[in-house]
Amino acid sequence: MESFPFAIVVFDLDGTLANTAPDLTDALNHMLVRLGRRTVPATQVIEMVGRGMRNLIERGLGATGEVTPALVDRALPIFLEYYEPHLADKSRPYDGAAAALDLLQVRGARLAICTNKPEGLTRKLLDAFGWTEKFASVIGGDTLPVRKPDALPLREAIARAGGGRAVMVGDSVTDIQTARAAGLPCLAVTFGFRDRPVAELGATLLIDRFDELVPALEKL
Repeated sequence: MESFPFAIVVFDLDGTLANTAPDLTDALNHMLVRLGRRTVPATQVIEMVGRGMRNLIERGLGATGEVTPALVDRALPIFLEYYEPHLADKSRPYDGAAAALDLLQVRGARLAICTNKPEGLTRKLLDAFGWTEKFASVIGGDTLPVRKPDALPLREAIARAGGGRAVMVGDSVTDIQTARAAGLPCLAVTFGFRDRPVAELGATLLIDRFDELVPALEKL
């Protein structure tokens, strides 16, 4: 078997490895109802995900009325209080994701997570999927003083996983911008969460299914 071209494969989480939209939508709507707002559909929520929880709250509030920093400060604990115990109620890995992770490990690649989801919630979700031991490093949105699209979280995820030639796998423009800032290629899934057409993301390569992941990475 030929050697795999990447020592480390770094993944985004929400919308890349797992469909977390149902639980994020439930938590956001719980928060909105508590604040006397209307609810929003999952199709709208997936366009809000990717730049961290506070940004999600801001965008959810902005879609339903006035938004101020003070209101976001009030809303965030309401969201988190509901989301943390329910974050894996309906969230599921995408079809083929687990098999793709296993195959990457068989090929000798180390795996890492770089997400804007808080690290504690990220680890809790990975544990719910039985994936905790698969990842050599996990960087969340609150692990460092900065988050994606700053390159530092991605570089730190790579360093903590042992270093070496790396690639980012994501689903949104935030992931592509992060990889570009770090000088790395970025492969994007076409089925994730985004606020623009996938063709406009500027990814190095696109895949439609996880059984395409390893062959696509071998082309880079």
